[in-house]
Amino acid sequence: MSTWESERRGSPSGNEQQVETSRSFRHQPGQTSLEANFAFSLRDERPFALPARLFEQLPFAVYICDRDGVVVRYNRRATELWGRSPKLGDPDERYCGSYRMFRPDGSPLPHHQCPMADVLRTGVSVRQQEVHIERPDGTRGIALVDIEPVRDSDGTIIGAVNCFQDITERKRNEETAQRLAAIVESSDDAIIGKDLDGIITSWNHGAERIFGYLTEEAIGKPVTILIPPDYLKEEETILRRIRRGQRVEPFETVRRCKHGSLIDVSLTISPVRNAQGKIIGASKIARDITKRQRSEAQIVNLANEAEHRTKNILATAQATVHLSQSDTADGLKHAIAGRVRALANVHRLFAELRWTGAELQSLVSQELSPYCQNGETRVRIDGPTVLLKPDTAQTIAITLHELATNAAKYGALSVPAGKVRVEWSRARDGRVVLRWTEADGPPAAPPARRGVGTRVMKSMIRQMHGNMRFDWRSEGLACEIAIPT
Repeated sequence: MSTWESERRGSPSGNEQQVETSRSFRHQPGQTSLEANFAFSLRDERPFALPARLFEQLPFAVYICDRDGVVVRYNRRATELWGRSPKLGDPDERYCGSYRMFRPDGSPLPHHQCPMADVLRTGVSVRQQEVHIERPDGTRGIALVDIEPVRDSDGTIIGAVNCFQDITERKRNEETAQRLAAIVESSDDAIIGKDLDGIITSWNHGAERIFGYLTEEAIGKPVTILIPPDYLKEEETILRRIRRGQRVEPFETVRRCKHGSLIDVSLTISPVRNAQGKIIGASKIARDITKRQRSEAQIVNLANEAEHRTKNILATAQATVHLSQSDTADGLKHAIAGRVRALANVHRLFAELRWTGAELQSLVSQELSPYCQNGETRVRIDGPTVLLKPDTAQTIAITLHELATNAAKYGALSVPAGKVRVEWSRARDGRVVLRWTEADGPPAAPPARRGVGTRVMKSMIRQMHGNMRFDWRSEGLACEIAIPT
């Protein structure tokens, strides 16, 4: 029968051990509480004796090994953490009663390399060391161990006692808190804590980025430093709802940054409770929606602009159809289709620049692209970057279409050797001057009667408060157009 078993049954030997042990339980100078509690009577032939009732009532798990590492005693709290009850005195049960052990990094920890084995080998105490334990059923726990060597009167190590506690739940809570803290700190949104008086208690990097205040500048200040005067009543309403335990659903409002600028934000506010469930403050998530608001406003403006441009292009198309004439139905159809196609092309350019206008270089290149294919050099284009307003761009697109159509029928583009040069510049008065020059084509002569194309061009240029001049030369047509931008 083991010493522990005899004590639990109330045998005389247990009482004698209790008396002898009580004599040796004296806190010596320089001893820790752990050393004092387990500095058993070294003069006793049974140095690990301790009353069973006291042993079981210890507020922590504890087990004892002899000098060879054999487990000679443990209490109920140890079995709960181990998930098993090892056989006392069994030489196969050495250093620890756990089924398996692992280091904090997850690597296996053999029993002969565990902290208890180190203490028995070196005589150096272990303090607050973390060991991961696996139970026979596969579940795991985390133990924080304190191990003290036990010596006889000559100072020889005769065993060691391990006091350990289950910190699994605490570690899990710490890891959860760390993950939440990492999420809060890495969030692009401002996540702000405040107490029930509206004083800022926490401030993440997102808040620094959005509002401009550093953490040390914000914590301890009233949250009203972020609220414009016209919105202060919002805070009163929010605090009333938080005190009642109500969550404030997302709503859009305005807040003020450190340097006075105002931004649009979406706010979500939730009450914060302590461990007893009492409301102690609020957590506020603020998302900067200024860019989104601007984008939405821009979409509305673009929709209005698109509606305006649609009406404008329909009016232009209607005028083009009204001015178009031909001796045959097919000729009329071809003329109208070409002009409408020119309008459609310029509107594609509008869409690429979000309806802000069209670049003159793109307009010219697009209209003359059929004559610049397969490495041909019949067209030369030169001029600075000029962004034309939508109305002006439509006029230039139709004008270029008419000039190119006329050149393909009667001018330089109607013969293989003919060439066209298009160049433009800005005049001193700010107007754009575009020059169309044909060369190596048939001689140009003024038409016997003014054609529909000429009427369309001059009518549109005149509406833009511009002017147009033709020069009919023997080497080809030259045309100069000046329009305001």
